[in-house]
Amino acid sequence: MTGDVPLRPVGRVVSPLTDPATAPKQGDEGAPPAWLVFDEAYAPALRGLAPGADVLVLTWLDRARRDVLVVHPRGDASRPQTGVFATRSPHRPNPVGLHRVRVLEVDGVRVRVADLEALDGTPVLDVKPVLDGER
Repeated sequence: MTGDVPLRPVGRVVSPLTDPATAPKQGDEGAPPAWLVFDEAYAPALRGLAPGADVLVLTWLDRARRDVLVVHPRGDASRPQTGVFATRSPHRPNPVGLHRVRVLEVDGVRVRVADLEALDGTPVLDVKPVLDGER
């Protein structure tokens, strides 16, 4: 396969989580509230985003390894090795993070969310509404 896929972050995560070793592996495992801070150019894209909404945040896991194809799920060596496409491992050829979060507050270009396990400074690529029940 060939061809570039240009991605530009639209914002960054601001979170008290700074150490991957101590951060929760999933947002519902004790992640503290965090902020998504968007570039001013994307302010119009936030229109309609409101507290209580569930959204999917796509991030670029910039500290992840890109040469990993197989892992022990959740880092547990007692579990059989599994291909990264069958896991939520951050280490993968294209380390795109997918996070289901709840919007707590919208303040200009800052959106406070619950259940985000991404580390401080993680680039935000996109935000999409959760459409439960639709395919």
